[in-house]
Amino acid sequence: MSDIDVQAVDDIDAPTGVDAPDYVLYGGKGGVGKTTCAAATALASARDGTATLVVSTDPAHSLSDTLETEIPATPTRIREDTPLYAAEIDPEEAVGEGPLGMEEDALGGLGGMLGGEGGPLGEGDGTGPVGGDDGLLGGSMPGADEAAAMRLLLDYVDDPRFDRVVVDTAPTGHTLRLLELPETMDSMVGKILQLRERFSGMMGNLTGMFGGDDEDVDPEAGIEDLRELSERIEHLRGILRDPSKTDFRIVMVPEELSVVESERLLGQLREFGIPVGTIVVNRVMQDPSEVLGYDVDIAGPNHDDCDFCARRWEVQQGALARAQDLFRGHEVRRVPLFAEEVHGERLLAVVAACLD
Repeated sequence: MSDIDVQAVDDIDAPTGVDAPDYVLYGGKGGVGKTTCAAATALASARDGTATLVVSTDPAHSLSDTLETEIPATPTRIREDTPLYAAEIDPEEAVGEGPLGMEEDALGGLGGMLGGEGGPLGEGDGTGPVGGDDGLLGGSMPGADEAAAMRLLLDYVDDPRFDRVVVDTAPTGHTLRLLELPETMDSMVGKILQLRERFSGMMGNLTGMFGGDDEDVDPEAGIEDLRELSERIEHLRGILRDPSKTDFRIVMVPEELSVVESERLLGQLREFGIPVGTIVVNRVMQDPSEVLGYDVDIAGPNHDDCDFCARRWEVQQGALARAQDLFRGHEVRRVPLFAEEVHGERLLAVVAACLD
């Protein structure tokens, strides 16, 4: 490919605003360009004055690099000319605060008894009847990083500062575990509430049997927080399943394995009831002018003189044809492969134009 001429990039009519619901989630396997798409969408969304938050739950934290600015762990405005906010969730730090966002002993002693660290039924070794490595609510329980991300999203979805939230999710496996959490956490909270009510009358005797202090047990501590959490989880689940409010966009590359992975993800999202409105095929070896539908002075692949380009394009066309067939009924958008890394507002504006 020839060197890219970026002078004309500044002249591209970057989208002002986006035609999307209030919540846009980009998902797919690692390395397909989810962060690029999320950043481009958020920038375009904020250009018409829509207060937009772009959130990354990917531990790789590449959103800062893509937007060329340091992004903190809490929502912060990162542009003066547009209402664009950003946050990169640090799962380990968030888990340290407690995966469910409750006080350390919001269960009034029941948490330890369910196999938590130092609890009589678990001793923090994963042998308790309910707990994982550190019990039911231990910081290292399976999926704790996704629980932390979900807890923060519970805060962001109703934050009055934002009219739209764009989420750059972690790779596919983590995303699915994240999307399972409303069901998992709701079920867990329900069981905790049942256990609290069942054991509230005998908590003192039980803790006394295991050497606890009766004065430290408050049967009602934290129960209202648990009920509130359950209601918030139900609220989030309703948002994720409402196509008028949420669009989960699958990002893939035009390769056979990526098509298979995306088909599997689409099926799993259907099982969760999560609406998928858009499929983004990224890094297509097609001239940017063809993708955009108008001439633009950005270098594209030379299929005539570059044998490698021609052969890769032939392979990609087969994958594209299959994707078009598999994803009928969905908006399929193409984003070309650029000659340089996509970061900064100039090339992100081109990506936004392709997604528009």
